[in-house]
Amino acid sequence: MYVKICGLSEPEHVATAVAAGADAIGFVMTRSPRRVTPERAAELAAAVPAHVLTVGVFRGEDPDTVRAAALTSGVRAVQLHGRHPHADFTALKDLGLTLIRAVDAEADLRCGAYDEDLLLVDAPHAGSGLPWDWAAVRGRPTGRWMLAGGLTPANVNEAVAAAEPWGVDVSSGVETAPGVKDPALIKAFLEAVGRDG
Repeated sequence: MYVKICGLSEPEHVATAVAAGADAIGFVMTRSPRRVTPERAAELAAAVPAHVLTVGVFRGEDPDTVRAAALTSGVRAVQLHGRHPHADFTALKDLGLTLIRAVDAEADLRCGAYDEDLLLVDAPHAGSGLPWDWAAVRGRPTGRWMLAGGLTPANVNEAVAAAEPWGVDVSSGVETAPGVKDPALIKAFLEAVGRDG
């Protein structure tokens, strides 16, 4: 199970996620309680080993803004969240980074339909931290796709059984308050999906 821990903003939380076996780490560079600047993301990403994917997360920004932030931060992937047009992905393809399309269950759920490398299927109200009907997407997404939305250490296995994703993505489910990650919850989430660091 591929695991992405998103919305990290502190070096100790990045270190915890890497040590506990995360496959990818997300830095939010858009409007959010978890927002970090591209410069801060660069500092955090610098300590992440090459085998862990560093992801810059954006929502609604134009390709030029995303490109500049990705280059400044040095992330190895760009995630466009929401209803970005196909042209936004095409415009960023030449960066040579992994492209992630993050959408709700009403969107086109074929991974690669917008020339992205990975697909993320999120709750209808992204960022709410509320569980949703994970089983509603079972069998619908194709290719390499991650389930997100309301996942916690306590329910991630239930969600995986319901939706059968290729991977999972968590943010608020490993926090004690919006934007405040908890190292113990990060470890517990990775342990729940079978990681032991």
